[in-house]
Amino acid sequence: MRLTEFTDHALRLLMYLGACYGRMATIEEVARQYGMSRNHLAKVVNELAADGVIMTVRGRSGGIWLAQDPREIRLGEVVRRTEPNFHMAQCFAGAAAGCPFGAACRLRRSLAQATEAYLAELNRLCLADLLSPDGAPAPDRLPSIPSSCTKEFNA
Repeated sequence: MRLTEFTDHALRLLMYLGACYGRMATIEEVARQYGMSRNHLAKVVNELAADGVIMTVRGRSGGIWLAQDPREIRLGEVVRRTEPNFHMAQCFAGAAAGCPFGAACRLRRSLAQATEAYLAELNRLCLADLLSPDGAPAPDRLPSIPSSCTKEFNA
């Protein structure tokens, strides 16, 4: 099972914002920190904002920040939201996949259960689990977050 680049970017963005919790960051600084495409990251930001995971303000003095406490953001839910076609095999795509076994296939059921177990395991973790106890990035898990987590805000 492999996560898409979109989900990878979403998780890294959330880790960055978790490390900056209580401050705004910009798409540009996150993209620069992680070597991501600014345009691709903007798509991630739009989806996470639409899902209510992050908040955004456009414009020169705008930015992005977590809409929830890092302890409330479950990783499995983030993966579920950002991987809309999270299928382990082609047979999950529906009738178009043309599985010769159809509804009698036991493998399909087992793979569906494995996918649910995978997501349930990820849901045991919250964003805060990826950060050190004081909310700063854990040195062995994240690159250092520059002091440029731009500005404080009142949410």
